[in-house]
Order: sequence, then C-alpha cells, then structure tokens
Amino acid sequence: MEYESVIGLEIHTELLTKSKMFCGCSARTFGAKPNTFTCPVCLGLPGSLPVINEKAIEYTLKIALALNCSIPEFTQFHRKNYFYPDMPKNYQISQYDFPLGVEGFLNIEVDGKTRRIGIIRVHLEEDTGKLIHIGGTGRIAEADYSLVDFNRAGIPLVEIVTKPDIRTPEEAKAFMQELRNILLHLGVSDCNMEEGSLRCDANISIRPKNSNLLGTKTEIKNLNSFRALQRGLAYEIERQISLLQSGAQVTQETRHFDAAKNITTVLRTKEEAHDYRYFPEPDLVPMEISRDWINEIKEKLPELPEQRRKRFIETYSLSEYDARILTSSKAMGDFFEECMKSYSNPKSVANWILGEMSAALNEANLGIDECAVTPKHLVELLKLIDKGIISGKIAKAVFSEMFETGKLPQIIVEEKGMVQISDQDALVKIIEQVIAENPSQVEEYKSGKEKVLGFFVGQVMRLTLGKANPQLVNELLRKKLSS
Repeated sequence: MEYESVIGLEIHTELLTKSKMFCGCSARTFGAKPNTFTCPVCLGLPGSLPVINEKAIEYTLKIALALNCSIPEFTQFHRKNYFYPDMPKNYQISQYDFPLGVEGFLNIEVDGKTRRIGIIRVHLEEDTGKLIHIGGTGRIAEADYSLVDFNRAGIPLVEIVTKPDIRTPEEAKAFMQELRNILLHLGVSDCNMEEGSLRCDANISIRPKNSNLLGTKTEIKNLNSFRALQRGLAYEIERQISLLQSGAQVTQETRHFDAAKNITTVLRTKEEAHDYRYFPEPDLVPMEISRDWINEIKEKLPELPEQRRKRFIETYSLSEYDARILTSSKAMGDFFEECMKSYSNPKSVANWILGEMSAALNEANLGIDECAVTPKHLVELLKLIDKGIISGKIAKAVFSEMFETGKLPQIIVEEKGMVQISDQDALVKIIEQVIAENPSQVEEYKSGKEKVLGFFVGQVMRLTLGKANPQLVNELLRKKLSS
C-alpha cells in the first residue's frame, strides 16, 4: 500500500519587546547570569499581579495580519495548568478559545509548485524558564539533577498553529523558512533558532494515499533547526509506515528527536486539551481589539517577502528564480538593495551574490550579514571588472581574499599586483611567443579547427599568470593567426 504523511506544525517565536509579557523585567536575557532578570510577577509569587504588554499585542497582530488571518474583536487570556519545573507558577498564561488571529494562510514553493498552507490560529502567551539537565544523556528522565534558569520565564511568546496541510518534510522545511523570513521582515523577532527564540513542534500521522481519513498522530517536540525538522519528520514517516506494514498500531504520544542518532524516542503520552484544565485568567480582563488599531497596524506593515520578490522582478528585471533566492532571507535582500544604491547592473550583483558569495557563505556556515564582505566590497569589485583593471578570473581570487580578510578589493589588487594586463604591445609579444612554440596547433587552426583558439588563450593566460585581458587576447590572437 502507498502511504502519505499528514503534517501540522506548531511554531513558537519569542518577541523582540523590551520587557516581558506581564511584568517590567527585561526580555533581552539570553546569555545573562541565570535568574538575574526575575521579579515576583514572572516568578508567580503570592500577591503579584500581571499587566499586559501592549507592544506584544501589537507585534502579534502584525504577525497575524502578515499571515492573512482574521482578527476577532474579542480576545482573552487563559490559565494553562501543568506541573513542570520550568513553570514557576505551575501554570502558563496563554490563550485558548479566543486567540488574536484565526484562519490565515501562507503560500510556499517546493519543486516549482506553489502550495497554500492554512493557519488555524496565532496566539500569544508567556515563555517558560529553561532547564539544564545534568548527567546521563542530558534529558530529564536520565539526569542526576536539573538546574533551572527563570530569566526566560515570562518573555512574550507567539504560537502559530498550521492546519494539517503539509505533506512532506520538504514542505515543512519550506514553510518554516518562509515564516522565519516574514518574521524577520516584520522586525518582531530575531528568530535565532540556536538561542531558542524560534522553535517548532511537528504533529505527524500516516494514511493511505488519497484517503480522507486521518491516522493516529505523534508529536515531535522542540525541533530547533530546519535540518532537524526535515530529518525528524523523515524518520517518523518511515517509523510509522513500518509499524502499519507490520500490522502494529501507531500510539499517540510525544516524541523527542535525537539529532546525533537521527531517531525519535518516546517522551510521554500525549496530553489532550482537557488535561491542561484551561480557565479564564482571573487577574486579567478580556480585551476588545478596535478596528481602527487593526487598520493602523495593517497600514504600517513593512514590505513582506512575496511583495519584495514581485518588486525585484519589476524594478530590476530579474528572473523569478533570482528574485526568489535574493528574497529568501531579509539580510540577502537588504544586501542586494544596498549594492544597487551605487551600482547600475542588477544582474551582475545578483550573479555574484547567488554564485561566488553564496558558495563561500555555505562553506563557512555564515549568514550574509555575518561575513566580512559588505555591499561596498562587492560594488568596488564589480567596478574594477567593468573598468578592465581586473578580469573575471582575477576577481574570483580577489573575492576569496576579501572574504577571508575583509580588505577592500582595490587594496588587495595593489598589494598582490593583480592588475589585468591590457597593454597591446606586451600581449602581442607573448602571443607571438605562443604561436612560435606551437606550430602544429597553428596549422590546425588555419585548417578550420577554431576550437584550437581556446588552447592559445590558455597558453597566454598561463604565461601571464591569469592577468591578461581575455577579450583583448582573443582579438589579438585571431588577427595574428589569420595573418
């Protein structure tokens, strides 16, 4: 029997507010000494009362609108009760049946095909503390003891829940990448997956292909990279299909993805909503979101990735492929546009960013905003090529040097003596030498084998250490060989 997977994602992202969700403690706590950004409110001490962070509401509405959600006029916070060491109050203030955004969607592209993934809800809650499990495998079940840091407890956290519209691990990865790109364009989160400010849980089940029935789902918790999301889902698909083919049943449970072993393992039996005993938060009043405020936020939304792609195609005459890659991250799109402020050939800029630069970034495992090459570097390099000072081949060597050192290309060219040779008299002497040393190839060329010209060009480039102007070399060679 042929099977297909049914996948839904639950994505959590911390918001870039200055203070926490319900108190005045700083929300910029990553890397700080443990338990130094806490107060009676985020520690849940008796007698403390929460106060709603208005900026967090605004940021969440931005996300909901960018994801094409409807915004209900009424919203309310609830208490989600569960007992875990990273919850100082033993409950989390979250939203249940009245979220801030509902029924949205996000379009993604995989293998040249566009897929629309539905969004069930976008809601706001507070983050939990952080546990560090000491001993064993570093997981709570095998640990000797655990350390707790409540600095993160109370940071505004948005949860985005998709419909089960995703069919493959590749689509799940594409969704996460596109969502991250949108959040970065909105400026509401730094989306740093390594630091935990963007996290993902995946629900997955298997069913016979083209069936409308849903199988028993499992949840994979805390997938903290695109690669982990894709690999975790791929393993779980194989595991569930193997179970069904052997006549066994899939158990509804929460599982952990072990990136080192590339497997998922059982964490606990999956809870249902009633297990959390939701009830309205008695210390916070319900809210009515005014249409005027929603319209104001909508009008101030920045240009989003899909809009930017269309503008790149129309303004810079780029191909759809180039525009899609350039806008696949905010930083790359910003880099391109900064280059275009002082350079007039968008195709050249795009080719270098998507070619030489992307290859170097991938090898170094860096983002475009993390490397030593700035738009000023790239534009100066392109202008040196345009002026004929360096060839395209030399430019690649210059690029490698400036990627490593951060030096400007003009300085590298002067220090290394990499100026292109465009002196006709000097090149003619070298060409005459090459022709004299290769009489048999001369005869081949004169007999009509024009491909031999490439051999002569190669010899000239070898003798000039790659510094000869290739276009001029071609012209001079043709004249000499035809005389």
